Amino acid sequence: MSLLRTAAAITFALAFATPAAAEQVKPAWSGITEELFQTYVVMDGLKDLGYDVAPPTQVQIQLAHVAVANGDLTFYAAEWEPLHNGFYKEAGGADKLERLGLLAKNSLQGYLIDKKTADKTGIKYLEDLRDPAKAKLFDIDGNGKADLYGCEPGWGCERTIEHHLDAYGLRDTVEHKQGGYFAIIADAIERIKAGKPTLYYTWTPLWVSAVLRPGKEVVWLNVKKTELPKGETGNTTVPGIGNLGFTVNNQLILANKKFAEANPSAKKFFEEVQIPIADINAENLLVHKGEKSEKAIMGHAKQWIADHQKQWDKWIAAAKAMSSQ
Repeated sequence: MSLLRTAAAITFALAFATPAAAEQVKPAWSGITEELFQTYVVMDGLKDLGYDVAPPTQVQIQLAHVAVANGDLTFYAAEWEPLHNGFYKEAGGADKLERLGLLAKNSLQGYLIDKKTADKTGIKYLEDLRDPAKAKLFDIDGNGKADLYGCEPGWGCERTIEHHLDAYGLRDTVEHKQGGYFAIIADAIERIKAGKPTLYYTWTPLWVSAVLRPGKEVVWLNVKKTELPKGETGNTTVPGIGNLGFTVNNQLILANKKFAEANPSAKKFFEEVQIPIADINAENLLVHKGEKSEKAIMGHAKQWIADHQKQWDKWIAAAKAMSSQ
């Protein structure tokens, strides 16, 4: 049986669990294989602190916020701020949840096109696609609109993309293609390898930008003016790249508030642990190359900890010290 239980299975199990079982630390996981690495790193830290940690429960991102807020699950190790602000607020915000630490800094999102088309046409800005002739270059289904390989429904990024289509006047010339992201991005990669004009959305850390390298096979599109969804603020300009139109995000650990308050050691560890973006990118590339089994990714996490053992020991010691206060 897989170690990764479904949301339905965990709900059933919790309903009939003994008090001891219900007190396990229960990690939430989005189902994105590329986010499992940091989940296992955080799990190993909690195990070093003596916690009984259950296998990750796969649950859609929005529902992960609700489950952690309600205490059905304990933490989620890939909380994007501000991307997930809407999910955070809808689940109860600071009354039920804590966003802790700075697990990974400066995560980017944006739109890219193949460098061949960019060099040939001079397309540099997302707003350039208001021009029907330029947009039609990226038409795949024959309806005259650019096909944008976009965000998987429920991840949060679709909110910003849909806002951009309105804010930049692109509804008549650009169509947002949605589906399983890793299925549709595979098609985008093959198109670019075949020399065909291609428009897609992606983020970092992720292996996609190691395969389609900005400045080599592809280029980032900029925006002339920042247009964020209502209520969202933040920096959208990245040195050396330009204004991507998406707020630069940090990845935090989302924890159940009651758990964090009752477990100062775990809270301290959540506040301390950090994984460099470059390390997540490198691990994600291993996943893309085939090392994507649960056993392999657990091994990646343990190897990362071993490679950073001195710093790791300091985090664990600082967390353990909180239990004596």
